Amino acid sequence: MRDNDTIAAIATGMTNAGIGIVRISGDDAFLVIDRIYRAKSSDKKISEAQSHTVHYGYIYDGDDIVDEVMVLILKAPNTYTRENTVEIDCHGGHFVTMKVLETVLKNGARAAEPGEFTKRAFLNGRIDLSQAEAVIDIINSSNDFALKASVKQLNGKVSEKIKELRGDIIYNIAFIESALDDPEHISLDNYSEKLLPIIENIEAELDTLLKNADNGKVLTEGIKTVIVGKPNAGKSSLLNLLLGEEKAIVTDIAGTTRDILEEKIHLDGLDLILVDTAGIRETDDIVEKIGVERAKTHLNDADLIIYVADASKELNQDDEEIIDLIKDKKAIVLLNKTDLENVLSQEELENKAGKKVIPISAKENTGIDEFTDLIKTMFLSGEINYNDEVFITNLRHKEAIIEAYNSIKMVHQSIMDEMPEDFFTIDLMNAYEQLGNIIGEAVNDDLVNEIFSKFCMGK
Repeated sequence: MRDNDTIAAIATGMTNAGIGIVRISGDDAFLVIDRIYRAKSSDKKISEAQSHTVHYGYIYDGDDIVDEVMVLILKAPNTYTRENTVEIDCHGGHFVTMKVLETVLKNGARAAEPGEFTKRAFLNGRIDLSQAEAVIDIINSSNDFALKASVKQLNGKVSEKIKELRGDIIYNIAFIESALDDPEHISLDNYSEKLLPIIENIEAELDTLLKNADNGKVLTEGIKTVIVGKPNAGKSSLLNLLLGEEKAIVTDIAGTTRDILEEKIHLDGLDLILVDTAGIRETDDIVEKIGVERAKTHLNDADLIIYVADASKELNQDDEEIIDLIKDKKAIVLLNKTDLENVLSQEELENKAGKKVIPISAKENTGIDEFTDLIKTMFLSGEINYNDEVFITNLRHKEAIIEAYNSIKMVHQSIMDEMPEDFFTIDLMNAYEQLGNIIGEAVNDDLVNEIFSKFCMGK
């Protein structure tokens, strides 16, 4: 990218919507718009207008009118990119929006690369790298939690926390280095004792960020929810009920579900990736046996397990196996078919499974509200409070925090081992640099290009 390039792209989706927006940014943005825009009742150049004003007129390609438009003039540095910026609001048909863009490109701009507007905002210092990454996370968000976490990151909540930790680290690096350079005037006596609580606090803060990163990833990408149970317990009926449509085949024949069926649902701000599995039981059927093994594999990878038991039948060896598989996992037990004569009680199943049991009837749609409320309680309260916490939802950020956390733990250990203070600075500096990678301090060009290549055009 040349620093003085003027770029342009369509900033809205390529659909036949009511309005399409073509965005122009760069030193020559106003020169380009002057060449193609004519006001309805004025000969004055639009580039001479005040910043942050909207103007009504026409886009011309030579002597031909391309479209009737509204044009927004935004003068540097108070713009998204900190460059002169023009936004053309045209009619939203695919053809006409492309025609406006082609006219802009013919008159001095070049086509923007994916994410180049946000990349310029980062390179020009308006936002840091974590805020830039939040932009694409907002665009890709599919539930309330993902949106709220991304907006917090865009507003600088992640940056604030990282800068706070880096400030504590660099202060102590500077003090130690200064003392080593000038021991006559700066003393390191008992410094390890003073440093220890600071290191313990940083360690605890990073540990919290890592725990929240795991929660954030689950809630942002969706809770992988695996439905298990023995054949004919009502797993597929539950899936169909939650989806609101007949996706899974339901019969009275045991072993109908032999493969994995995966669907996504929205549940009051959460995304659940529902996985219906083959009934777990001992079988000689080769195909069904493969399905059972796949069910067990998915169970081990699940964020949440829903174990469906049949209230009309006694527990058997298959149930015992399932209960053993879920005992150390986050799970909800549903006692299904409560509309039939009950042989298995809620109390008996709770004692066996060691989990909360909710009586339901997938056939009559009872108990489902209590079930969904429990899921929300498990993931949106207690450990997780997304109104106050800073959540790390980006894998790159998590990896950097892991590296920083490990370095801080090494400093902690060095203090406990009574090592010389110059040993501390090596690990402190690594932690400082790793955290700096999150906000874009000293990152290489290849990483920056890789991050912005994932953006859509026009953003």
